Formats: sequence, structure tokens, C-alpha cells
Amino acid sequence: MPELPEVETLRTGLTRLLPGRAVAAVVSQADAPKSFPNAESDVRAFLVGASVTEVTRRAKVLIIVLSSGYSLVIHLKMTGQLVFDGGGKHFGAGHPSHSLVGELPDRSTRVTITFKDGSKLFFNDQRKFGWVRLMPTAEVMNLDFFRKVGPEPLADNFSAADFAGRLKRRARTSIKAALLDQTVIAGVGNIYADESLWAAKIHPATKVADVPPAAIKKLYTALRAVLTLGIEKGGSSNHTYVDAEGKKGSYMSFASVFRREGKPCPRCGTTIVKSRVAGRGTHTCPRCQII
Repeated sequence: MPELPEVETLRTGLTRLLPGRAVAAVVSQADAPKSFPNAESDVRAFLVGASVTEVTRRAKVLIIVLSSGYSLVIHLKMTGQLVFDGGGKHFGAGHPSHSLVGELPDRSTRVTITFKDGSKLFFNDQRKFGWVRLMPTAEVMNLDFFRKVGPEPLADNFSAADFAGRLKRRARTSIKAALLDQTVIAGVGNIYADESLWAAKIHPATKVADVPPAAIKKLYTALRAVLTLGIEKGGSSNHTYVDAEGKKGSYMSFASVFRREGKPCPRCGTTIVKSRVAGRGTHTCPRCQII
């Protein structure tokens, strides 16, 4: 599943493409009702004829805001894609299958939105776990997911004290499990959890209660730094994500520990090891990460 930097990269790309475009027609695949769980009457009334006003993000979810007072809320899950085509431009983001560059619609296309200028936005999803929901913009943040999700880690008003306070809610779990818990902090996944814990010299399996306050503060700074770098580099070049121009992000080439098992730690030279923490493959320097 894409993490915050990857979805933010997608939001940035779509922001350059979609605002001002008016919807002319929408086609959804009948055998994938969970991909587009919307009443036809709502689609006719609030999507067709509406213009895109902005593209926003909350955690790992995209929100396409419409002039009708409604929004499209989109979760790509594991294999979702959004592909824009029209006006001499072809941009794709999501799971890097041939659908990003091939002729669309194809077998994976679940939703096709055609704009009045003839351009199109395709939602493709091989495994049918992702979804596109149409709902009143005023009600978007009342979805269960948004009501439970934690604060944005890069928000200006998210302080080190806030970070420490939210981690304490998971005092008995590993620090990595707490970082991955979307109700604690929004948008952090496996890659950026491993990277930030390495930067702060904290072992991923250490219980939150056993991490000193000074180390928690270092983790706060490290997490914001690696997420910011991830956005600057266009996200990771992991197997399931490319940026809004159909290109893989470059963050993984700058990663210090993630997927570098068997290689020397860039800080001390010790061989990086891979283990399993919080149910996820975890990359650690056994010498640096001793807390």
C-alpha cells in the first residue's frame, strides 16, 4: 500500500491536471460494485456536469473536490491506479502494471470518467480492493476512517509533544507497531517507519514505554525528515508505486536501511539485518539501533 509521500506525490500531479475540468460521463464496471459503490442517481446529479475544484489528501486517501458540493474519495489500496489521458498528456500513478502506459480501458479498469474536453481519468485495480466513493464534501471527514485516523505527521501544528502523547497510547506495543497504527499517526507505512527508526537509533521491537523521551523527540524529527525527503524524491520506487508521470520515485535509492539487508549500515558499517516486527519485514542495524 502506498505511504504518505507516494499519495502526496499523486495529489500534486493530479492538482496540475484536473482542476477546472467538467465531467461529461462516468462508466463503472458492473462486476466490480465495491470499486464504485455509488447510486446512479447520485452520479447523474452530483458528478456528471460538475467541475473539479481541487485535489486534496488525508493520510493515504485522495479527495477530488467537485463544484457540486460532492467529492470523490479514492483509496488505491494495493493495486489501484489513476491514469489521466487527454489533450496530448498521459499521466499515470499507482501499481506499475502495463495499464499505466497501455491502451485504456483494459481488463483492470473499474471506473472511467470522461471530461467535457474529451480527456479521461481511469481508475484501474487488478485486485478490486480499492474504491471510489461519491459523497457530500461536508460529510467526507465523518467517514469512519477519517474519524479514527491520527494527525498528519507533517502538519505545522503537529508538535513533538503531540507525537509523544499519541505514542503513549500504545505504550505496551513495539515502537514500530505504534508508528504503523493509522489511529496514532496518519500515513506512515513500512518503509518510512524503518527509515525513521534507523535515523533515531531506536530498535523497531523496543516497547514504546521503554523508549526515553529524548529518543522519542529524535524520532519525531527523523520521521518528519524522511517523509519530507520522500515527497521531494517523488516517493519510493517500491514494487507498487510510481509518481504522477508514470515514473518511479527515487527515494529508495537514498534509503539508509530499508531493503538493504546484507549491506553495510551507512552510519557504522555493520551488516543490516532483516527480521519481522509488528507482522512486517523490518530492516535494522544491530549496532546502531540499541535503544
